Amino acid sequence: MPTFQFIQREPCQQSKLNHDHHNHQNRNKIYNNIKLGLFGTLTTILLTGCQPDPDLSKVATEVKATEVDALGFTPASSHTASANQAVLSELPFDDVQDFEDAKRGFIASMPELKVVDDTGKVIWDRTAYDFIEGEAPASVNPSLWRQASLNNIDGLFEVTQGVYQLRGFDLANMTAIVGDSGWIIVDPLTTAETAKTALKFLNQTLGERPVSAIVFTHSHMDHFGGALGLFEQAPDAIDIIAPAGFMHEATSENVMAGTAMSRRAMYMYGKQLPRSVRGHIDSGLGKEPAFGEFGILSPNVVVEHDSAMEIDGVPFEFQIVSGSEAPAEFTFYLPEQQAYCGAELVSKNMHNLYTLRGAKVRDALVWSRAIDDALNAQRDTKVYFGSHHWPIWGQAEVNEFLQKQRDTYKYIHDQSVRMLNAGLTPAEIAEQIQMPPSLSNTFASRGYYGTVKHNAKAVYQAYLGWYDANPVNLDPLPATASAVKYVELMGGADKIITAANKAVAAGEYRWAAELVNHLVVAEPNLNKAKTLLASIYDQLGYQAESAPWRDVYLTAAYELRHGSPEVGIDLASMKQILLQSPVENFMQSMASRVIGPEVFGEEFILNINFTDLDKNYVLELKNSVLHHKLAPKSAMVNATLNISHELFVDLIIGKAGVKEVLFSDELEIEGSKLDLVSFFSSLDKPKGVFNIVTP
Repeated sequence: MPTFQFIQREPCQQSKLNHDHHNHQNRNKIYNNIKLGLFGTLTTILLTGCQPDPDLSKVATEVKATEVDALGFTPASSHTASANQAVLSELPFDDVQDFEDAKRGFIASMPELKVVDDTGKVIWDRTAYDFIEGEAPASVNPSLWRQASLNNIDGLFEVTQGVYQLRGFDLANMTAIVGDSGWIIVDPLTTAETAKTALKFLNQTLGERPVSAIVFTHSHMDHFGGALGLFEQAPDAIDIIAPAGFMHEATSENVMAGTAMSRRAMYMYGKQLPRSVRGHIDSGLGKEPAFGEFGILSPNVVVEHDSAMEIDGVPFEFQIVSGSEAPAEFTFYLPEQQAYCGAELVSKNMHNLYTLRGAKVRDALVWSRAIDDALNAQRDTKVYFGSHHWPIWGQAEVNEFLQKQRDTYKYIHDQSVRMLNAGLTPAEIAEQIQMPPSLSNTFASRGYYGTVKHNAKAVYQAYLGWYDANPVNLDPLPATASAVKYVELMGGADKIITAANKAVAAGEYRWAAELVNHLVVAEPNLNKAKTLLASIYDQLGYQAESAPWRDVYLTAAYELRHGSPEVGIDLASMKQILLQSPVENFMQSMASRVIGPEVFGEEFILNINFTDLDKNYVLELKNSVLHHKLAPKSAMVNATLNISHELFVDLIIGKAGVKEVLFSDELEIEGSKLDLVSFFSSLDKPKGVFNIVTP
């Protein structure tokens, strides 16, 4: 296995591996009971959250491989060390082409790539990952360590003449294309702070140029959230290009289930974990999402179908691939540079057909066909570059990459359908599906982000849903009730722990976890059970090739030892995007927050009149269901709330409290204030910090 050392920096001190968690503790706490209770979160990048971070002050400067660290994470067991060692003989680690490609075109890097805001809060710290060098430790799957090492290669790179990429400034890449009058910026990262830093470094290194156009390849926030950071003030008359449906998808994704998604995303991205060999090391797509100020710019050029256009003197050929990796997405080809931007249709890992934070299942066939269309386009492609990872040079090499990406999703689809038609359940399909060596031995098709197992289950879900046709699963007991009976049947806690320890000794961690989970759910205050389950999750995390799987297991272990976070998501950083979100989204979300049993038999009609938008919504509560419609003010109402759109958003993000506002001069109320307060009190106020590994 090669030694991975690329960019020379001072050796990382263990105290830095916590990603400056203490700085994060000074973040503004979320207004815990968002009084209107309307909006969970907007997009998956809120996954980084604003919960209290772990106190890592007691983490030793050096923790021996055989010792438990200060947070309780256990050493890699002999079974884990052997399993990870075996990976070295299963994959072609002697192939270093990716490392050569990842360094190719290197121009410069920032000596200490750390981004802080005006208050000193750390937004992004690439240096937290400086410990990733050399061979993989026993506590990390060598294949994932390889991907993390590649994602550590950061800086400014020339892709081809006139096309540059800034990598390692955020989860995604920012691409800069030389136009006639300035930079054409593709995918301006997640936050204003990281985008501003990347653009400043670009201009300092290659010479000052204005931003002449922005291209949003798709509707995920790590590709548009930093747009406002490119300008000191709102841009004048520049082209902002995006695929059809971009604004709707970018401002509405996850509205209904956003609170739950954000909580689950804390697991998927390892927010609470130290950055260390026993913690978070990578996200597969990149290091981690940045968390700062999010924004958006409304496109003034919308690409509705495959088409060509010129942007600031540069010809672009767009391919619509919406419904593959994102609901609104395009790729593009630059004919003069003979360069193909694959956006996130393709990347240097297997992607998710189903994402662990929770989302609608993606269509594997649509995804595969879109890659096939790109492959079959009559193009003389000399280089591929994407929204994540590093480029590929050479037409034959690009074509092979596209073929294998296409066939990865198609194979998982076809084999999953074949097996579900033979009557196999999702778990059986996931256990039995086997990728062909031509794909499984290709690093770009490995499960660093998505995995074969959970993608196969996603195909089943897409066709047949949650029910596997076995009637025992039609109306099973809830987990806690079932666990209590299992514990009783198995003879109590001591016998379960004895059996689990026997499984652990044999390296049967999946079975051991299943056993002890019953006990933890049945007796959540039994510390010895939680401690044992945490140590089992340690080993499952250390063996995982998927970065999200690793983070999920290790976050579970962390919370079993230290508890769930006390606060959830800080929505204040989302204000600029919430202001762009259609009011309709808020109304629908409000309906999903009504606590049904608390309003049995009650009826209520309310006008919410947005004074600055000249729009009025009539809300009617009946049969414990809240309906809304855009209509003129109704006279038959309990109350009318006259409010500006911005003040309404301030209420949602907790910048203003309901009682303070309702009884102030900042809005006008017609009718009963008491009825209005009573109505809003019937809406649920989720904090987004529900338990996951304990009931």
